[in-house]
Amino acid sequence: MPTPTFPLPVEHPPVLATLACNLDADILAAAFPLLEAGRVAALEWSFDTLFAVEQVPEWFMALLRSYSTQGRLIGHGVYFSLLSGRWTAEQQQWLEQLRQLSAQVAFDHVTEHFGFFTGENFHSGAPLPIPYTSSTLRLGQDRLRRVQAACGCPVGLENLAFAYSLAEVQRHGEFLAKLVAPVNGFLILDLHNVYCQLHNFSLSTESLLSAFPLELVREIHISGGSWQPSGQVPGRQIRRDTHDEAVPEEVFQLLEYALPLCPNLKFVVLEQLGNALHTEASRTRFRADFSRMETLVQQRPQRPQNPIYQSFLPGPAGPLTAAAAEDEQLHTQQRHLAHILETATSFAEARHQLRASPLAHTAWKIEDWEPHMLETAISIAQKWKQ
Repeated sequence: MPTPTFPLPVEHPPVLATLACNLDADILAAAFPLLEAGRVAALEWSFDTLFAVEQVPEWFMALLRSYSTQGRLIGHGVYFSLLSGRWTAEQQQWLEQLRQLSAQVAFDHVTEHFGFFTGENFHSGAPLPIPYTSSTLRLGQDRLRRVQAACGCPVGLENLAFAYSLAEVQRHGEFLAKLVAPVNGFLILDLHNVYCQLHNFSLSTESLLSAFPLELVREIHISGGSWQPSGQVPGRQIRRDTHDEAVPEEVFQLLEYALPLCPNLKFVVLEQLGNALHTEASRTRFRADFSRMETLVQQRPQRPQNPIYQSFLPGPAGPLTAAAAEDEQLHTQQRHLAHILETATSFAEARHQLRASPLAHTAWKIEDWEPHMLETAISIAQKWKQ
C-alpha cells in the first residue's frame, strides 16, 4: 500500500472557545476573570509582537506553557509580510525567532495574514492584497514552506478584510486554497473580515461563504470594527477591520451560520485590541462577547455529518532551496503602490499616479478598482504610516 502524501485524518476533536491574549495590560485585565474561572479553552498568541522585547515576564511564559502542554496554544503572526516581492533580512530573522520560540513552547498550529505590508519598516505598514498570478502563488507557497519548516506544525492563512474589486473577493478563497495546498495547510475564516466584504461589496452571506473552501477552515475569528464615511460615494459607509469595538450582532449571526459548515474546525477565537479595553464597561462587554461565543461553540454538534477530521499535520518535508523565492517585478510594483497610497494628497492624485505607474494594464487590474475601496486603501496606508 503506497504511503499517503499527508497523515491520515483523525477522530474529530471538540471545538475550543479561544481568546487572543497577548502581553497587554488591558487585554489581560479583561480576560483575567475568564482565565481564573477556567473558561478559556485555548489561547491564541501573536508571538511576533514580542520579538523586540528583550525579556518576556516569566509569569506570562508560564501562562503560555500551561496551554502549550495541553496542545491548546496557537500562534498568530502579524509582521511576516508573506507576499512581499523581495525577501528581506527581517523575514529571515522572523523565521529564526519562530524556530527558537517553537523549541520553547509547542504551538498546535501557526498562522499568518494574507497579503503584503505597504511600509518599508518591518513593523509598520498596512496588509494589502496582491494579484492572483502563478508567480505570486509560487512565491507564497515557498514562504509557507519556510514557515512550516521553522515551526514544525500545521500552518494556515487568514482571509483578508480588504479588497479592491468584486472579482478579487470572489477569487480569494480559491487562491488561498492553492497557496496552502503544498503544506497541507488550512484557513482562518475571519468572520469580521467576511462582514467587511459583505457590506463593502453588497454580497449575500451564502454567495460569499460558498466561495471559500470551508473544509479547510480550522480556525474562526470574530471581532469588531468601525465605520468610515466614503468621500467618493456620498452616503456610503465603509466597514473597516479595526478590532477596536465589540463584536457586532451581524458577526455573531455569521458565526452561527458558519459553525456547522466547517467540518474541520478546532478553534473559535475572540479578538480585540487592548486600546479598546480601557474602561470597565468595555471589559464587561468583552467578557459578554466571549460568553456568547462560548455558548454558540458549545451548542455546535461535536460530531458533524462527516465524522472524519483532517488534522492538517505536515507531510514529508521536501528540500528547501537556499534562496527564498522572489519576484522583482512584484516588488517594484508594490513599492510604487505603497508610495502612492502613503503620499497622495487626494483621491484624484492617487488615481492619476496609479494610471501612470508600472501597475497600469497589469494583473493588478487597477482599472477595475472600486473608487470607495481605493479611497479606503489610501486611508489605511496613511494611518499605518503615522
